[in-house]
Amino acid sequence: MTNVTQSSENNPLASAPLGPLMVQLAVPTVFAQIVNLLYNMVDRIYVGRIPETGTYALAGLGVSFPIILLISAFASLVGMGGAPKAGIAMGKKDYQQAEEILGNATLFIVLLSLCLCGIFFVVKEPILMMFGASETTLPYANQYLGIYLLGTISVQIALGLNQFISCQGFAKISMLTVLIGAISNIILDPILIYGFHMGVKGAALATIISQTISAIWVLLFLSGKKSLIRIRQQYLRFNPRILFPVLALGVSPFIMQSTECLVQLTFNTGMQKYGNDYYVGAMTILFSVTQMLFLPIQGLAQGATPIISFNYGARDSERVRQTFQLMFIASIVFSFCATSLILLFPRPFISLFSNDPEIIRIGSYGIRIYAFGFLIFGAQCACQQTFLALGQAKISMFLALLRKVILLIPLAIILPAIGSLGVNGLFIAEPISDILAVFTTVAMFALQFKKILAPIETL
Repeated sequence: MTNVTQSSENNPLASAPLGPLMVQLAVPTVFAQIVNLLYNMVDRIYVGRIPETGTYALAGLGVSFPIILLISAFASLVGMGGAPKAGIAMGKKDYQQAEEILGNATLFIVLLSLCLCGIFFVVKEPILMMFGASETTLPYANQYLGIYLLGTISVQIALGLNQFISCQGFAKISMLTVLIGAISNIILDPILIYGFHMGVKGAALATIISQTISAIWVLLFLSGKKSLIRIRQQYLRFNPRILFPVLALGVSPFIMQSTECLVQLTFNTGMQKYGNDYYVGAMTILFSVTQMLFLPIQGLAQGATPIISFNYGARDSERVRQTFQLMFIASIVFSFCATSLILLFPRPFISLFSNDPEIIRIGSYGIRIYAFGFLIFGAQCACQQTFLALGQAKISMFLALLRKVILLIPLAIILPAIGSLGVNGLFIAEPISDILAVFTTVAMFALQFKKILAPIETL
């Protein structure tokens, strides 16, 4: 441990010029998020173009995707709860505690994966029906999810433990985790879907093989000599003093992702009730396109997180403040410009996923309403991620609940039933909740940020 501590005295997170450091960390992380977006989208692109059955197969993937999001959310519970804690510990030069956090997280994520796999195998068909599957789309959803569940442990390790690589400042290594899996998936998808005529089964198999490759990469790095903190056998045990604060902080990103499952459940069932399978398929595309907006912003924020966490632990409040300001400006500029492009030219983005004229028509119309609030969404992401990086579990949890659980889901249930709004009510619910959540989050941040930094202000 002595060598690790000594080698980190001049950690660039503490001393490197902030502008170039932000670029160095953010660019690979944003790139990784874009690649991860392709990773998630490529199945839908290939499946949506399967001859004759593509439209129904795409809708089948759409109703299985909320369950996949829920599984991914548990990776965030551990990874995004543990990584900021480990970063703060490293800022305090307490590398033993950082490794204890990593060890507890590793053991928990393995056991959690086994439980999730078993539970969802038992209840997958009733859940798929509840999430908007019809008799036509259920077989496709069931085939995809049944194979995907076999790779649960790989998904959890690849997504969850990769955060512990990022928190050390190894943005390029973290990016490679995603890149290796994405390239594998892009190569395997057409081979298995079309070459071996496996359809949606091939898409699912390609995904879990790719995630397994990424998981092996993560484990090898975190067990190797290049990592500042390593997975060590003596820390592969549960320590409530270590694990509970990790899970408490991880509740916020867990809620953000798991409530996406509830959102998609609400929208899929609403589109089935007020529309038909075409609307469910179009909604699947809208979720994918808005991910194109959200994930790069999230990648930018995650690139800044190691700097904020480390310097908060090192009691350098000015560096924390400057990092937030840069992240806030960059997030706002990106969300406004990227969303404007999609609102002005929706058809090319919708056409990526389907060549069905009806789905393209519905999606092109709906996204101009649905994505409007994303013009200013960068502000919420920057503020919420900073609360998370500073270890503010309660505030982060409230903000995670606000946008989707408190605002969006009730609006998505109420608005379609008003008058003859129907599917338009579902489209309108998203921008209303986004705009209200952004203003609330920014106001809370303005009130709380100085109070949080006050104890570490240098005299």
